Amino acid sequence: MELHLQNKVALVVASSQGLGKAIAAQLVREGAHVMLTSRNEEKLASVKAELQPMGTGKVAYHAADITKVDDIRSLVQQTRDTFGKIDILINNAGGPPGGSFDQFSDDDWQKAFELNLLSYIRIIREVLPDLKREGGRVINIASSSIKQPIPGLLLSNTFRLGIVGLTKTLAEELAPYGITINTVAPGRIATDRVAFLDQMKADRLGVNREQIEKQSRQAIPLKRYGTPEEFANVVTFLVSDANSYMTGSSILVDGGMIKSI
Repeated sequence: MELHLQNKVALVVASSQGLGKAIAAQLVREGAHVMLTSRNEEKLASVKAELQPMGTGKVAYHAADITKVDDIRSLVQQTRDTFGKIDILINNAGGPPGGSFDQFSDDDWQKAFELNLLSYIRIIREVLPDLKREGGRVINIASSSIKQPIPGLLLSNTFRLGIVGLTKTLAEELAPYGITINTVAPGRIATDRVAFLDQMKADRLGVNREQIEKQSRQAIPLKRYGTPEEFANVVTFLVSDANSYMTGSSILVDGGMIKSI
């Protein structure tokens, strides 16, 4: 299958580690040019050096805080200045803190909204003129909580569902321009974020993390956590020319963990 990603330009948000980094690496392997971003410039420089030899695609980076409008505008403009265009947007963000309803203040809710939903809206708005020129691809990364809420992750459960509504609505609005937009939701993927959540649950229950991981694996039909590379493969297909007819969809990458239809 030909993906035809050579010389496409992708802006991959939150790409200094985890799922974002894995997606960026796979795109570079397929010949796409990638703009990395996160708040940590030192980590970005290290990831660029790691990814650049992986394929024919070029790698650049620009540090940005995606909760700040000016940083987003600077990031998008830097991508244009570096590569001349933007064909692909991977919206991604770290998860908000865990906790129960009575632990969160208005400030906590506002910060989670700005990071996990408003940032996606703002970045799409800034990139849209580029995507409209030739038809582009947008991926909004969410969580398996879009199908089944995760206990203790109230903020994430709330705003990840907002991503689904955004994606589904924009699918119709952007279709006349040849733009596809999809939500991709990871389950238990072996990242630092999932390890942190497992440790948080272990601390709450007074057990070690290995016990939590074992219980989680037993709840997954494939009996293991996924790898970031497996998640990245799905995203790479969705942003390629091989995907010409999927838009507005929510795709779970969870090893069969979520049982709802």
